[in-house]
Formats: sequence, structure tokens, C-alpha cells
Amino acid sequence: MNRPSSFRSFSSRAKPKSASGVGDFLRLHDKLAALLPAVARLNALQKDCSDLLPNLFGPCMVLHYDAGQLVLATPNAALATKLKQQLPKLQDGLSQRGWQVNAIRLKVQLGKIAEKSRTLKDLELPGQALSAFEELRGSLDDSPTNAALRTAVENMLQRHRRGRRD
Repeated sequence: MNRPSSFRSFSSRAKPKSASGVGDFLRLHDKLAALLPAVARLNALQKDCSDLLPNLFGPCMVLHYDAGQLVLATPNAALATKLKQQLPKLQDGLSQRGWQVNAIRLKVQLGKIAEKSRTLKDLELPGQALSAFEELRGSLDDSPTNAALRTAVENMLQRHRRGRRD
């Protein structure tokens, strides 16, 4: 098979096993190597934003930075509103750290939240955990104070049993 000269094939025993291995692979690829400085710059900017606004910036992401224009992604409008109030503080802090930011725009990107919540629902409990919950359900007294707990444990066990059958 004819491959471009910039493509390097790695056998299964030579695959990169760490972040530095991935970096080495990217540096070897002609076109991808040109992106590394931009990625490093955006990562540094993401870290500085997180350091300046640790309580707000966790779920946010730097999308774009060019010619003094910074574009940030937020997962919802409520967080965007809170972040908008802190933009002067963020801009001043970034200026003190050497970033030349003239304007900051916010974009609400709802898709990221749906993707995260879907992965949480797809989690599976190992068999040992299911056995422990079955043992807990069997050891609970049949009293009114335990009724809600018994129901919750039973519902969880049924949900995970159905997930294993599918």
C-alpha cells in the first residue's frame, strides 16, 4: 500500500504509551507538528484562566485566541452569565500574566453536557459490587425507616441486571 512519506506506521509494540510518546508521534508528522505550538498556547491559556477563576472556569474551555480576541465555551447560559460578571477580573489577570486580551466572547455549547451525562449513565458496576448490594438488601430490616433504602437498592440492582442482559 502506498502511504505518504509523512505517515509513520507504528507496530503494536512500538505504540506510544504516554503523553510524551504521543507528543513524539505528533512531532514526527509534518502537518500535525505545525499545530503543536498553537495547542500548547491554548493549554497554557486554559490553565491561566482556570487559575484566575477556579470556582467558575472548571467546566469552561478556551475555544480560540487570536489577535487579542479570546473565545470561551461555557456549558450553559447560567454559567455564562456568572462568568460574564467576572470578565474584567479575568482580563486583568490574563494581562498581568502576559496575555494580550482586548476582548472576551462567550459561547454556550450545550452538546458537551449531554455527552458527559450520557457517559455517567452508561457506567456498569462490577459483579462483586452487585453482590455486595444484594447482600445489603437482604440484611436490611423490613422497617418503615429502611423502606426507601430498600427500594433504591432494589431499583439499582434491577437497572444493572437489565444492562448486563442487553
